[in-house]
Amino acid sequence: MQLDHVTIVAPDCAPLRRFFVHVAGMEEGARPAFGVGGHWLYLDGRPVLHLIERPDAQSGPRKAIARAPARIDHLALRLDSAAEWQALLRRLDEYQVPYQLSDMRALREQQLFVALGPEITVEFVIAAQHLG
Repeated sequence: MQLDHVTIVAPDCAPLRRFFVHVAGMEEGARPAFGVGGHWLYLDGRPVLHLIERPDAQSGPRKAIARAPARIDHLALRLDSAAEWQALLRRLDEYQVPYQLSDMRALREQQLFVALGPEITVEFVIAAQHLG
């Protein structure tokens, strides 16, 4: 079993798309016409992050099945080389994205957290062995 994708529903997906494409290094790819705005972002040729524009609740008939508000605590992306890690740090600095580092000695990993909003956090993680 492996992670297929994560979906984030937000009122404005543009800043999320910019972050995941320009800073995290994902690529935007093909997405079916669902009737709502959004983006599919790819890693290694796979659509792993689905961004969906939240439709205005006041502008149309309510659906028969109401969905409870969802919350994703965080999305974690693993990097496998020091070069990838350094490139990520450069992009974070270039785009002036604040982040927090956490050294997880017990797991022998380095974590980096970016808060994209009050309920959306992205974690980047790398094994300490890749950092030298």
